[in-house]
Amino acid sequence: MNTQCIVVIRGRVQGVGYRAWTEIIALDRGIEGWVRNRRDGSVEAVLAGDPEAVRAVVAACRRGPRGAFVEALDESEGSSILLAQRHPGERFSVLRTE
Repeated sequence: MNTQCIVVIRGRVQGVGYRAWTEIIALDRGIEGWVRNRRDGSVEAVLAGDPEAVRAVVAACRRGPRGAFVEALDESEGSSILLAQRHPGERFSVLRTE
């Protein structure tokens, strides 16, 4: 059974390669979804897949890549509507800032 969640990461998370890092981490663990910067300076990601793999990616997002400083991570339930925002044909997408 797959699980879906949405995470919003706050702190020094833009301009440090956070989106590309998240894409690599997610794909390495077989996760589907997307990541994008938000205008408020946070990063938002939708993650879907094996519950254990999703938990591992969320845990990694709490640390972030080198150069990032994660102050907070908010997690809530995802949905297929959110997951469908990724680019057609891609398992995991880096979306434009919203």
